[in-house]
Amino acid sequence: MIKLNPAASRGDWPLILVTALSLSIGWGIRGNFGHEYGAMIPGALAAMAAVLLSGREDWRRRVAYFAFFGALGWSFGGSMSYGQVIAYTHSGHSASVLYGFGSLFVIGFLWGAMGGAGTALPALLDRERLTEFFAPLTAVFMAWWLQDRAESWLVAVNPQFRHESPLYWNDTDWLGALTAIAAVLALALIRRRLDRASSLILHCAIGWWAGFLLLVELLGWRMTPPRSDNWAGCIGMTLGLWVYLQRHGLSGVTLASLVTGFFGGFGFSAATMLKLVEVTSGWQTNWHSVLEQTYGFINGVGVAVAMLCLASRAPRISEEPLARRWTEVYAVGFVLLGVTYLNLSKNPEEWIKAKAFPEMLYSLSAETWFGLAYLLLAAAVLALLIRHQRRPLALLPATWLGKGQLLYVVFLWWMVLGNFDRAQVAFVPQRLVTEGTIHFNAVLCTVLLLFFARPAPLNLLPAAANLGTLLKKTLVIGLAGMTLSVLADWGIVRAIYGDQSAGHGGQHIRFGPNATATKEKPKAGQAHP
Repeated sequence: MIKLNPAASRGDWPLILVTALSLSIGWGIRGNFGHEYGAMIPGALAAMAAVLLSGREDWRRRVAYFAFFGALGWSFGGSMSYGQVIAYTHSGHSASVLYGFGSLFVIGFLWGAMGGAGTALPALLDRERLTEFFAPLTAVFMAWWLQDRAESWLVAVNPQFRHESPLYWNDTDWLGALTAIAAVLALALIRRRLDRASSLILHCAIGWWAGFLLLVELLGWRMTPPRSDNWAGCIGMTLGLWVYLQRHGLSGVTLASLVTGFFGGFGFSAATMLKLVEVTSGWQTNWHSVLEQTYGFINGVGVAVAMLCLASRAPRISEEPLARRWTEVYAVGFVLLGVTYLNLSKNPEEWIKAKAFPEMLYSLSAETWFGLAYLLLAAAVLALLIRHQRRPLALLPATWLGKGQLLYVVFLWWMVLGNFDRAQVAFVPQRLVTEGTIHFNAVLCTVLLLFFARPAPLNLLPAAANLGTLLKKTLVIGLAGMTLSVLADWGIVRAIYGDQSAGHGGQHIRFGPNATATKEKPKAGQAHP
């Protein structure tokens, strides 16, 4: 699909392997925490791995930014529902099986396309344009926090019965997209200008609305009713993103988005097919986690390929003038403290369920104590980071490579240990394979990342390495690969199971007289599917 730098191709395997394993580890952990917050973990890890092994010193200087934008890019896909789609591939109903694999390709593509764009963005933008994002993004984060507080106060409902909320609309994040638009416009009004970063956010949020209204409300296409239709919003968001990138001369980011997207589509559908092959062994384990880690590995290869392509073609970037130095602390704090807290704060609930921890301690809930402990840790970490900006701490490495490696290793093991801490209170033998694989791969990534870091930058290819031609080739090959891979997945599963259900999940059929899919809103008093 993409011609890499021939001079460096023989040394590319550590970057490809570590990036793939990083996304696999993160995706396996994401499966335990879920949704948008969980998806930040693989996004940050894969971005850092690719950058640190790229040989690009100018990229290593930005490793915290890559982690930050990589986490955000991958997070948006977490809004999409896919459990029922996977169940279609298990159904034994031929049309539903084919539909399931096709839908998984679309979902995997969207996840990878947004994640790949976020990962690649710091590779193409100068410091002024890159750091310009932090003010509007902070406005959106604050608006979402206020939205969440307001919803909890005004229309609080049990998440299992969320369809009873007056804000329910096909189980989508329509209010979040609207809030993002309002936050960016409010900031522009206050500042009396609309910067390029705010424009990108508007392209994505307005695109979300366009995709949802056109595909779901106008055309009536519901991928997995009555589950969430956020997939349609994500299609619109991705198209809005591409429009912005092409308007602003960021074809390299578009290319990365396409490459990672097609790898993601292939990975999600192929990993599901492989799981259905593997379960025929009769072995009892956490097969869903096996699927997730397999998918993560395949899409991680896509991230590596995309970043390798850019590593040899993207012009060198300068940090001069050193604008908005505070954003470096912001990015590190977001990854080390924000991403970890948003996920690990779910652990006390599991401890209490397993009766490994009391619900109340000295009149305060376990969740409150956890929050207070994290707040103390956050204050210490931020104080040290700020101090390091003024006068370097002896503990921290002097080189950008060393700083990036430390950030990766600390974040990796913070999440690996936090994930095990969540699982161990209710550990069963079946989890030994999946959690053990995560641990093994984390050890392997740590060793490889430190051992194979390129000491010198790559030789850049001529700027005339025509990204327009690469975009066209990627699109053609990707679409052809999509058709062939979906048909192959369907054929293999049909050859093994025929009309027999594969089990390992609920029976869901999309079409025909026995269809379980319904476009009707769940009834009041019944739990949401």
